[in-house]
Amino acid sequence: MKVESIHIGQRVKHPQYGAGTVKAVNEHTADIRFDDGAQRTVAPDTSRLEPAEAQAELAGLTLPLTTLIKQTVAATVEGLGIEKPAGVLEGLANRWQGGRFVLHPKDPAAPTKEVELDVFFHKIVMVRNNLRVLEQKINAHEKLSEAEKIEWQQYITRCYGSLTTFNLLFKEKTDQF
Repeated sequence: MKVESIHIGQRVKHPQYGAGTVKAVNEHTADIRFDDGAQRTVAPDTSRLEPAEAQAELAGLTLPLTTLIKQTVAATVEGLGIEKPAGVLEGLANRWQGGRFVLHPKDPAAPTKEVELDVFFHKIVMVRNNLRVLEQKINAHEKLSEAEKIEWQQYITRCYGSLTTFNLLFKEKTDQF
């Protein structure tokens, strides 16, 4: 391992001393506190030192780290089927935006409950997205038989059916249940 590839805080493995954490890096050596409590100075180039954790190399990347992180997080959020509240609001039909959902209890003395339709819609969309993720996981599950997958799929279909009441909130038919 080259001394240039080591950084403070990195976990490393030494063939004789085991795993440790880099505490300081000099021109040709690194100070490492090993898991046995001892701190030793080693020459990474000649000591067969290895990273203890998986490493990633981004060669030729010419974009700011914050941009890379934002793009990675956005791709992860999209891959998981999680929508941002602003994105959810765009899916709410115009006539409902800014509206309120009001529940009146049977007892007139009890207070009514009001919920902003934007908040309620966001929760409905999250239920839909979670059902979609569950559906994907069931279909991709290695240990479930085809009969079991079909059985579980029927439960999801029934959930979608129960949620069709809320289709009137969606701007686009393609987003509905």
